Amino acid sequence: MTTMTARLDADGTLVADPAPALPWWSFSKTIIAALCVDAAARGELSLDAPCPGRAWTIRDLLRHRAGLGDYGRLRAYQAAVMAADPVWSPDDFLRAVPPDRPGTPPRTRFAYSNIGYLLARQALEDATATPLATLLRDRLAIPLGLSSVRLAQSVEDFADLPFAANGYHPGWVAHGCVMGTPTDAVRMLRAILSDPSLAQMQDALQLSFSDPGRPWTRAGYGLGLMIGDVGSAGRAIGHSGGGPFSANAVYAVPDCPGSPVVACFTSGGNEAPAEHAAVALALRP
Repeated sequence: MTTMTARLDADGTLVADPAPALPWWSFSKTIIAALCVDAAARGELSLDAPCPGRAWTIRDLLRHRAGLGDYGRLRAYQAAVMAADPVWSPDDFLRAVPPDRPGTPPRTRFAYSNIGYLLARQALEDATATPLATLLRDRLAIPLGLSSVRLAQSVEDFADLPFAANGYHPGWVAHGCVMGTPTDAVRMLRAILSDPSLAQMQDALQLSFSDPGRPWTRAGYGLGLMIGDVGSAGRAIGHSGGGPFSANAVYAVPDCPGSPVVACFTSGGNEAPAEHAAVALALRP
């Protein structure tokens, strides 16, 4: 298994493997949520007003509490990805998982949904009249000096990875797939968690969670942030993610020596090895 890591301690000490920009998969949700909260602070959108014609709010979407479905297990989606069909448009995703299909009423339970984050992205882009790629560049990457960070938009973005992407198109991630180096991932998460204007992202609702293969012993979810405990390492805040050929875990682990932010990127689509590697990295003295 190929593994690439970065660790940034609270005192600024950085230890990182040399690595190119890699897919951030569902850590992209943290980025989308941060941009939504920032847009709300700028008065460009409301997190708590019902979305037009809907019962849910943007906050519900960011918390996975809008009662929406998802597409990952749909046979049509899996077959299209395997066949390297033309990537679906946002409308294609929404036809496959219609937001108006009767489902769980908003705010009644947690239901992880990439479709929810597609809708949050669309609301953000509509409110700001700006594409996600530009918002990412102008409001996060450039101000924070994170030169590797960008939105993956073509097969070519994944052509030179240390993992075999086999022609996978990042557009198969409905809400968009941010990419960057492990070093820029830890810097990004440190910046987001240190920004007082984004503090509400850490207001988490506790979840019933049990997966013996993963390190989480207590789990909750804020706005684009997984928040809970990872065994002896204590509290963790961040996000895991995985695609067909790689996975990652990017966590702040404040109870560990140095209060580090760690990032681990691994080959293979299973998030658990990346999560365990991130916890082990955080526990190093």
